[in-house]
Order: sequence, then structure tokens, then C-alpha cells
Amino acid sequence: MDKHVEKIQLKQPPLRDSLSPAEREKVQEHIRNKLALLPEQPGCYLMKNEQGTVIYVGKAKVLRNRVRSYFSGSHNAKTQRLVSEIRDFEYIVTSSDMEALILECNLIKQYYPRYNVLLKDDKSFPYIKITGEVHPRLEVTRRVVKDRGKYFGPYPNAYAAQQTKKLLDRLYPFRKCTNMPDKVCLYYHMGQCIAPCEFEVDQAEYDRMVQEISRFLNGGHEDIKQDLTEKMLAASEQLNFERAKELRDQIVHIDAVMEKQKITTADTMDRDVLGYAVLNGWMCVQILYMRNGKMMERRATTFPYYGDEYDDFMSFVSQYYSENPALPKEVLLADHEQREDIAAMLEQWLQVKVHFPQRGLKKRMIDMANENAKVALNEKFRLIERDEERTVRAAHELGEYLQMPPIHRIEAFDNSNIQGTDPVSAMVVFLDGKPAKKEYRKYKIRSVQGPDDYETMREVIRRRYERVLKEGLPLPDLLVVDGGKGQISSAIDVLENELGLDIPVCGLVKDDKHKTAQLMIGEPPEIVPMPRDSQAFYLLQRIQEEVHRFAITFHRQARGKSMVQSQLDEIPGIGEKRRKALLKHFGSLKKIREAKVEDFKPLGIGEKLVESILQHLRDEAPTEPQNVRTTDGQVGSSPL
Repeated sequence: MDKHVEKIQLKQPPLRDSLSPAEREKVQEHIRNKLALLPEQPGCYLMKNEQGTVIYVGKAKVLRNRVRSYFSGSHNAKTQRLVSEIRDFEYIVTSSDMEALILECNLIKQYYPRYNVLLKDDKSFPYIKITGEVHPRLEVTRRVVKDRGKYFGPYPNAYAAQQTKKLLDRLYPFRKCTNMPDKVCLYYHMGQCIAPCEFEVDQAEYDRMVQEISRFLNGGHEDIKQDLTEKMLAASEQLNFERAKELRDQIVHIDAVMEKQKITTADTMDRDVLGYAVLNGWMCVQILYMRNGKMMERRATTFPYYGDEYDDFMSFVSQYYSENPALPKEVLLADHEQREDIAAMLEQWLQVKVHFPQRGLKKRMIDMANENAKVALNEKFRLIERDEERTVRAAHELGEYLQMPPIHRIEAFDNSNIQGTDPVSAMVVFLDGKPAKKEYRKYKIRSVQGPDDYETMREVIRRRYERVLKEGLPLPDLLVVDGGKGQISSAIDVLENELGLDIPVCGLVKDDKHKTAQLMIGEPPEIVPMPRDSQAFYLLQRIQEEVHRFAITFHRQARGKSMVQSQLDEIPGIGEKRRKALLKHFGSLKKIREAKVEDFKPLGIGEKLVESILQHLRDEAPTEPQNVRTTDGQVGSSPL
């Protein structure tokens, strides 16, 4: 037995499952034997979980060293989580690093492993496309595919792309219709369409326009602007002021559209600058888009990484460019000791110049990308920390004010009705200060008549916690009711005297503006002193607003259903199917009420039920109003 492999196996993190000791030893022995057989060649490896699903794909110059490294030495928490799920692995030997890079990219797209850097289609930025059709069109697209079209971009946002396209539509009369119409349209009369639907267009004319648009979008807009300026002056000399104004507006529009860059280089080359940073098991890759020597925009992508940081960075790069036909002329990457090998691989594969700047402006651009990536990661974790302060820490702080252990689960209740009609109640759940919406519950009140908030609270508390006890559901650390002393006392009475539960109950009292004012707890209820600017108080405000919103929404739904309920629903023997058939046959309740027994025969309803329907509807019919004189002498109408 290979002693080195044995040592590696002893350092493997514990397997994350319910395997018996014998099954666990069998899995470890299987992995140990496969590690001993790994070749010292380049290739890709596929890690699999208990179900045989590929959970990670990687590449290596030396498979033996790279795969063994997962089962030896120390790792961060994320890599330990990956290794703890590995039950088997496979590998594919390649003849070069280049083949391994391409194979890794293809395998990731095939299996979508959960622990790999997964890139979807690039939908961050729009492109302008000249379609490859016989009669080409200009369009803005976020989907870049390998077709006969020409792509220009990316643009900072859809507005910038649309504005540029709108400008080009004015300058070049490509067809605008997706489907060729039968006759010329308004665009032709506006001079913005060459009308191939009706006139023969020479291919040389299309080639000329494509060339000029390409020159414009590749930095030649100054030449176009100069040409327009000459035409504007000529139109002005000919006293064609309307045409001169139109050309002037186009020049102004070119300046407005193209004036958006921040950083420039001496050349006019299209290049992407890629840098990255890592923190707490996460990676952020920043791409600075330089077009025509000017920086247009940047893109940040943040994801957890599980392998070597530079390997995962290169995995991102290879996936990003593998199916993107809108490639720049040059790619600048963060430096690496194997820069020459990496550059050769990417240049051979992508047919794009790849550089690792060491000094000068390009090195400063890489530093800028790296710094932006670092800032983005720091911001991410500051936001996480701030979110924890507003949630988990706020819940713990609330427990301190209530002199309780840290609060994990809060359940809050609110009632809603209008003068006792359609009474409902709602419950929301907050776990560690965050709403758990899947655990929200709605209640239609069954036993309470009229606007009795205390009895409504008693019913809903009884129904909720009877079910909790019956089904063994988790009990809350704190129960919150929307209201004061009466609601608190009602909830405590049901919990303690009927159900035998000891759950702290507090009430949220509102001020005149219907905002959270103070917290009360206990029996008899006492006000809990709490600063209004504390995170715990803000948490209570969010809970009260959320449960109120949920209750009001449910009440509106219930009230809406009751308002559209038909009188037919009140008749025994009439269900939804018969109700729809009656209304479809007669058209309205009024016509049903005025019908005769024989009119119901086509519906197949018995005579006894027909008489019941007619009697019910005629008894419920509204009385005709009569004109009466009111006490002020005015004539009005009043039902008899």
C-alpha cells in the first residue's frame, strides 16, 4: 500500500452523510486505491458525490499532485465542504495544458457542477449587431452567438446602446422591419429605410453602409462628424436651413452619445482588462472594457471558489471567452509566474493577443481592476455584516432588553376586519431577525361574531398552538401580538391555562400615526424601556409592518371574494357548475327570477329545485323605491 496515500487519507475531512463505519471505510479505501493509480500527466478530473453527480471539475498539469492535494493538508471551510461530499472521482488525460483548459470548459458546460465557477450567457451588457441577412438590419441584443452578424460593444447599458442605434438609424437607411412588408413604410418616407421590400438594392450599397457603420463604431465617428459638418455648411449656403438643422442635430447627437469614456490610451485598440481579488473563500473578477482606446464600463462577478485561486480565475476567463464572438483585439490579465504558458494557450485557442503587463499604463489598468475587485469584495462582506447587525444581532439585542436568552424564532399575529365583517388573522415568522415567508399562515375566524379583537386573538392563538403541539412543530422563543394589554392577556390566558405552554408574549403598541411606539410584555403587561434608535426597536417595527401588511392583504382578498359571491351560492343544491350553467343560459339573475319552470328544462334541473331557486330569488329581490318627501321638503326615493 502506498504510505503517502495512506497519510493523505488520514487527513481527509469526515464524510458528510449517514454512512455506517463499514460503508465509510469502504468509500475511503476506494478513494485511496484510485489516488495510488493517478498518472503524472496533464488532464481534467471530475469529483462526484454519493448520487454519482459531478460536483466539481478541475484541470491540472500533473493530475497525481493536484487530485491528491484535496485529500491532504489543510483547507479553508469551503474546500473542506467540497471534499466532505466526494465519494468518487474520474479523470481524463490530455496531451497538453491547452487541451485540458478547453476540456475543462466543455465539461463545466456539460455537467454544471455546483462547486465550479458557473457562467450563464453574458447578459450584463448589450451589443449593437448588424445582422448577416441578405437585407441586413441594425439591432440591440444581449445574446452574442456565432452567426454571420457583426457585433459591436459591449455598451454600458441598454440606453446607451439604444441611443447609438437610433443615431445610426438616422444616418444609414438599413431596413427596420423584422419581416419584409408588402409595401414601403413610414421609415422610407422619413429617409431612414432603403425599402428593399419594393426596390432592388445593390449589394455594394449594403457593403458601403456596413463599412461606414463599422468604422463609426470602431472609433471613426470623428470622420463621420466631419463629413456631416461639411454637408451642414453646404446646405446652409444653399439656404436649405431645415436640412442644415437636421444635420446639426445629428452632429450634436454624435457628441452626446460618444462622450462617455473616462480613461484613454494612446492607441484605439479594443481590449479587456481582467483582475481579481479573493477574500473569505470568495473571488471577485473585474473586467474593464476598453473600446477604441477608451474605457466604457466595468463588470464585476463574485462567486465562491474551491480550488486554487488562479486556476479558478483562469476557469472564469476560459468560459467567458469560449463562446463570445465579440472578442477584443487584446486581453490583459493579472500577472502569474507561468504567464508565458498561459498566454500561449489562450492565444492559440481564442486567437486574441494576451498580455501580463509588468509596468506602465497597462499595469496601472490591471492594478485598477484588482483594486476594484478588492473593493467589491470588501463591500460584499460589509453588507453581510450590516445585514447581520440588522437581523441576528438585533434579535439578540431584543433578548437582552427582555432579559431573555438570544431570540432565534419570533411569531407575530395581527387581526383585520371592517366592523366585524370578514374577520381574518395572520401570522408571520422571523428567524434570526429575517422573515421566513414559507412559514407565514392565514386564518379565517370561525367562532367570533362582530368586531371582538380579544376573542379573535384567543381563537387564532388556540388554533395555531394546538396544531404546533399536535404536529410537533418548533415553538417560538417570543410571541408578538399587534396590540396592548387586552391582546397580551388573551394570548397568555390561552397559552398557559388551555394549552399549558410557557411562551413569552409581548405586544406592540402604536402611536397616533399608527407607528410602533412601545413594547409591552408580561401579565400584567409592563412597558419595556428601549431606545428608539436601537436595532432591536427597528426589528420590532419591521415585524409589526410585515404582519400588518400580510393581514391586510389577506383581508382584502377575503372581502373581495365575499363581495362577488352570487345569490345562487346560497341555494341548497346549487354548486359552482350549476351556477355557471344557469348564468350562461339566462344571462343574469334578473332573467332567472322572471323565468318560468319550463324554461329550466334544457338545463336538466328538477322541478322541485327550480321552484326552490325561483322562491329564493323572488324573496331576495330588491323592492322598488317610491318617491317620498324628506323632512327638509325635498323629494327623494326610499324603499318600501
